[in-house]
Amino acid sequence: MRYVVIVEQGENGIGAYVPDLPGCVAVGEAREEALRLIREAIELHLEGMREEGLPVPEPSSSSEYVEVGAA
Repeated sequence: MRYVVIVEQGENGIGAYVPDLPGCVAVGEAREEALRLIREAIELHLEGMREEGLPVPEPSSSSEYVEVGAA
């Protein structure tokens, strides 16, 4: 499966979350670390859902960049 991951720069590190998996988040000091940790978090999140007998959501989010003129 391939899920969209949103990566954001925070005051104290890089945060990552998965819109299709509420509560699935990770934080790292660098982008690479945040992406490694969110991959692990997704795997654990899905494993937990399966163990609880919950349906695993199909990836449905997408992302696009929209260009706008500078204000």
